[in-house]
Amino acid sequence: MARDYWRIVDPIWPALSRLMYAHAAIYRLTGGRIGQRMRFLPQVLLLENVGAKSGAKRTTPLLYAVDGEKLVLVASKGGYPKNPAWFHNLMAHPDTMVQVGSEQRNVHARLARGEERERLWSLAVAVYPTYKAYQRRTSREIPIVVLEPRTPEERAA
Repeated sequence: MARDYWRIVDPIWPALSRLMYAHAAIYRLTGGRIGQRMRFLPQVLLLENVGAKSGAKRTTPLLYAVDGEKLVLVASKGGYPKNPAWFHNLMAHPDTMVQVGSEQRNVHARLARGEERERLWSLAVAVYPTYKAYQRRTSREIPIVVLEPRTPEERAA
């Protein structure tokens, strides 16, 4: 089943990429008034990331969950066999910025592991139940990324 699914989905990735670019542009232009909340989806943030190889700056709209003052991202790519590019970029350059609505936050990204990962996976699935279907489509363990706030001192270093 997964193989048939990807045979259909693979050709539309370029269109999805253009749609995400447009979403990010509208989100940013409206200060998050349009694009943070979308019909049938939980909240969306904008993740700034730097290409791990290219060094090019990118902006990626992503669903997120909230865990206290931390933000939680799921590197699902719809259950694709490989992790999304933004995940590789973020692991290479973990100090970054996100936009949540009109607020910009400086954050440090790290991978959740063990019990924390399990707890955050449950939190993410409660926010967006389709993540369970994505996990069934792939043999990889879908990474959970924790975005922790950075202090002004950390940003200056």
